Amino acid sequence: MTNGTVTPGISKDPLVVLKGVNKWYGQLHVLRDVNLEIAPGEVVVVIGPSGSGKSTLCRAINRLETIQSGEIRFAGKPLPEEGAALAKLRSEVGMVFQSFNLFSHKTILENVMLAPVKVLKEPEEEARKRGLALLERVGIGSQADKMPAQLSGGQQQRAAIARALAMRPKAMLFDEPTSALDPEMVNEVLDVMTSLAKGGMTMVVVTHEMGFARKAAHRVVFMADGQVVEQAAPEEFFDRPKTDRAKDFLSKILTH
Repeated sequence: MTNGTVTPGISKDPLVVLKGVNKWYGQLHVLRDVNLEIAPGEVVVVIGPSGSGKSTLCRAINRLETIQSGEIRFAGKPLPEEGAALAKLRSEVGMVFQSFNLFSHKTILENVMLAPVKVLKEPEEEARKRGLALLERVGIGSQADKMPAQLSGGQQQRAAIARALAMRPKAMLFDEPTSALDPEMVNEVLDVMTSLAKGGMTMVVVTHEMGFARKAAHRVVFMADGQVVEQAAPEEFFDRPKTDRAKDFLSKILTH
């Protein structure tokens, strides 16, 4: 049973632990006894067919989705249910969505500065400096004073990544971050994510981008029908999948 596998050589104490996690939407059982451990600094890419529970799994890690049974722990503690403790968890677990969710009436820099000033109580000048540095890091420093509508989708998504990083998170969750982008903008976002991965950020990435999974992941987790069916290092998973379900999935997406 490899459901709790942690990549060798990363760390023995997991940052994220899911044990026996179950989630239903009415009659639909979307997560079925999911067990998963993610070590600090590990990049886990979650793939699988549509409706397999990938996004629900990702969103459950910072309690955007509640679970009906099982346990999720972050940094050794069960996820808090509400209030200040939940707000603290969400400041420690950055989230990047399919849609960019930027405030349309604020500049890109103001979007990045907002949470550090309001939540972390960072002095405004410090937040401005860090915000500008983060926008440079994701390659859009020159766009700081523009409004979101003036940016391309790829630039907006990079701004959303900078905004999440501004909270100094211990981990980053990416829920299909490139699926709303035009094809030519996908790589500019994946390049930023690859650079974060190389920099040691703990990442859980739900994506259909198999090239990114091969290049940046320490481990690929394959889900189908709400279950973790298989998990392995990228070269092993893509070149030598063990389960028929994974083989069938890969034959459909890697035939071009």
